[in-house]
Amino acid sequence: MPTYVTLLNWTDQGVRNYKDTAKRAEAFGSAVQKLGAKLLNVYWTVGPYDLVAVVEAPDDETATAALLQLGGVGNVRTTTLRAFDREEMDRIIAKAAG
Repeated sequence: MPTYVTLLNWTDQGVRNYKDTAKRAEAFGSAVQKLGAKLLNVYWTVGPYDLVAVVEAPDDETATAALLQLGGVGNVRTTTLRAFDREEMDRIIAKAAG
């Protein structure tokens, strides 16, 4: 399944509710699963982003739906990157090398 790395920043609302962040991450994992995706991990970070989430989803549409649901709650803003594992990158290189 494709992998997505999501960089998250708390909104003002998210900061005010920081004590619930672990519960919110758990709820996000459940919501993602209902859509047919999987939350692999969440990391709370120091630096320009407050959290990093790694999600596997069957396609871009499912990943986007999950992140729209997350953003719609109002606690975070997201930036999402499609990530490629080694096997995927080998196939990409093979195509490019033609």
